[in-house]
Amino acid sequence: MGNELILDIIFQLLVAIGIFVVLVYVGKYIIPKSRLLARFKASRFSNPLEYFPSEGIMSLKQLFYLVMILVFIITILYLTFDWKGGSYLIFVLDILVSVSLAINWSSDTLKNKFILFLLIPFGSITGLLFGDSLVVLLDLFHIIGYLYFIKVYYRKFVEHTENNGLGITLLLLFAIILVSFLFTMLAEDVSPMDSLTMVSNAFTSNSFDASGKIMIGKINSLVLAWGGFFLSCIGTATLSVSMVKGYVNREFADIKDLIKEKKEKN
Repeated sequence: MGNELILDIIFQLLVAIGIFVVLVYVGKYIIPKSRLLARFKASRFSNPLEYFPSEGIMSLKQLFYLVMILVFIITILYLTFDWKGGSYLIFVLDILVSVSLAINWSSDTLKNKFILFLLIPFGSITGLLFGDSLVVLLDLFHIIGYLYFIKVYYRKFVEHTENNGLGITLLLLFAIILVSFLFTMLAEDVSPMDSLTMVSNAFTSNSFDASGKIMIGKINSLVLAWGGFFLSCIGTATLSVSMVKGYVNREFADIKDLIKEKKEKN
């Protein structure tokens, strides 16, 4: 019985490693060569400047780094504690995030190779394929990998903010949400996703209830709440910039006409 258990664990480990390697290979070498992807990149619909001003795109990059940190934290909480609701979607999210990190991570040094190993989501892959197993104990290494990338993405946020002369208002907003998220999870005794939807609803509207009874509904609630919030903020900023530019252009045109008239008189 003991040998069968060991063989079963080894089999699940090999399957997890194999699937992860295949997904990274497909993402790194095959998908970029797709004609459909090339057409999408060349399309106006994929150009962010068609939707936002350049200043807004800089702020969105700031937001991306903070959102990734929050995703790492939520995934770590789900991997550490036993919240059953929506665990399969968390497994899928964990796999997608791990694969995307591995695709963009170099493996030229021994340290980077070790970090790539830490990115392998053993528990999530085996959880989807085999259910509960002892392989999930390796999630401890995976969590260490996520903790490392929290530091990496925070450093990227700081560098991007300093290099582009941006403010740190988003960091303050993130800190408020993170503290409220952790406090609500402990005080209300709810799962991380329930806590996040409750905090999001309280921050963007007048409700404190968790919207959505299943994981898909909760994700949809988060997308609608924060998508609408940030789009309205960016839209307001864009309108303000357009009004200021229009006013400046009119003033410049008036000055230009005045100078022209004086030259003609002289």
